[in-house]
Amino acid sequence: MKRVVKILLKKATDSLLLSIEFFNRPYNRGRSHASLILLDHSFEMLLKASLLHRGARIYDRKTKQTVGFDKCVRLAIGAGDVRFLSDEQALTLQMINSMRDAEQHYFIDISENQHYLLTQAGVTLFKDILKNVFGKKLSDYMPKRVLPISTIPPKDIEVLFDSEIEHIKDMLAPGSRKKTLALAKLRALDIMESAISGENAPITETKLRKKLIRIQDGEDWRTVFPGVASINITSEGFGPSIELRFTKKEGVPIHVVPEGTPGALVVGIKRVNELSYYSLGRNDLAKKIGLTGPKTSAVIWFAKIKKDNECYKKIKIGKATFDRYSPKAIDKIKEVLKNNSIDDIWNKYRRRKT
Repeated sequence: MKRVVKILLKKATDSLLLSIEFFNRPYNRGRSHASLILLDHSFEMLLKASLLHRGARIYDRKTKQTVGFDKCVRLAIGAGDVRFLSDEQALTLQMINSMRDAEQHYFIDISENQHYLLTQAGVTLFKDILKNVFGKKLSDYMPKRVLPISTIPPKDIEVLFDSEIEHIKDMLAPGSRKKTLALAKLRALDIMESAISGENAPITETKLRKKLIRIQDGEDWRTVFPGVASINITSEGFGPSIELRFTKKEGVPIHVVPEGTPGALVVGIKRVNELSYYSLGRNDLAKKIGLTGPKTSAVIWFAKIKKDNECYKKIKIGKATFDRYSPKAIDKIKEVLKNNSIDDIWNKYRRRKT
């Protein structure tokens, strides 16, 4: 093993050990962001050590610096002898890196269960990479008395999100005055959604407030967070030996996003169950926006909803085809109606038809 690889590997295991230490602290001051920052750093060092060990280059001649986290992930899932990450493992890294980014540069309210999931999945992934690339055990690098995680995991991700959404609804109850905290908690969930879906767009207050409204209106979180609904959590063992991994649901593929794609991470879940994403017919859409069916058709035409793949898709079932709309169409239509009268839209639509 090259000397530089040994140095990077030591930095990786040191940061992992400190991350575990912060997670297991009996008090919460600085606990979540310190453990996530260190966990993320441990993986950047481990990825670079692994890439060098496999013969890859990690230096960018243009910037005169080593490549960043996303580039490391992209190299690690590449073809040939260098590859040592699966697409599902890359999803786990994206979630950890995205959550760290939010904790380091702003603030989120990450629940104990969500913190546990990311940390335990991280420890499991670190252990897997160490074994597959270097043929070493995690216990070779840390005291055997150390327990990676001390809390009990939820059974699956649906249990976690059911609980988190109910908590958010409680915060939004009349008189609670906890909307800021609800937004912070929702931000943590939306970061996980964006990481799974392969999106790298900023999570704005406006975007979060729109999702809060959808949750208040009783919309199923699986349509608000379709990416999260596409994955499972699998676990093995118990106690200090537990192993936890994020895996995609059967039939849901993960795709690698071409490098340089604006607003995208390295990998993302492809939507296969189109009906669960495009969950609304025109009449469903009309009820959501409070218009009649014909006037809904008018605003669909005016807002060019059918030209937006995120909002509309024609789906074939058997020999019949149906116009289907995603919840994003609701947001887009409401934005259009803020600046345009429905009567003006209706008159233009009728003139267009005649």
